[in-house]
Amino acid sequence: MIVLLGAVAFLFAFSTKRNAVRKVSEVDIHFIGENNLFVTHETVSKLLIQNQRTVKNLAKNTLDLNQLEKSLNSNPMIKSAEVYVTVNGAVKAEIKQKKPIARVSTKESYYIDDDGLYMPLSSNFTARVPLVTGFIKRNDLKNVYTVANKIKDDEFLMKNVIEIRQDFDHTIYLKLRQCNFEVKLGSVSSLDKKINNLKAFYQKNLHDKTLNNYSKVNLQFDNQVVCTKT
Repeated sequence: MIVLLGAVAFLFAFSTKRNAVRKVSEVDIHFIGENNLFVTHETVSKLLIQNQRTVKNLAKNTLDLNQLEKSLNSNPMIKSAEVYVTVNGAVKAEIKQKKPIARVSTKESYYIDDDGLYMPLSSNFTARVPLVTGFIKRNDLKNVYTVANKIKDDEFLMKNVIEIRQDFDHTIYLKLRQCNFEVKLGSVSSLDKKINNLKAFYQKNLHDKTLNNYSKVNLQFDNQVVCTKT
């Protein structure tokens, strides 16, 4: 029994040591969720560099997986990354990209992601999301994010809203597809009620074919829609 246990311990130690010095055989990069790539495989490969060398053909025991994940997560288009090594020596990198829900188009151009944070534009892919114009500061995106997030989750708004504009006093306006009028939301308070009022107004006037009779639609008052005719 002692000899058997010794043999098992020796084989385990031998295989563990041999596995540790095994070289990385391949690097497999997998993007989770989105099919549209804002960050390329090549960019990820460049981030998977350790000690100025590619991880491929490095010994497994020399890899710092935490550092590799930190490097990937430093990219402003990556939401999260997980790096691990398989038994056969392959490095796996699972990447979750940020998801843009609006595009700021002022003196700066960038996306707002689904966490309400800054996301740079990508030369690899352009997302079809509402534009954000007006007085926008990168460190003060709360109001436009609230509206953009509401649009993302609403089929009617996704289909019809093409622009969110914010004035210097944080008053919010919307521009609808194929409509001449501007929608004044005001503040983001009671947003659900305001959107329901907009839907009711839109559907009635679409049925009556009178949508183009208005230049302004004001939703900032409770339980009513105030319109200005052209």
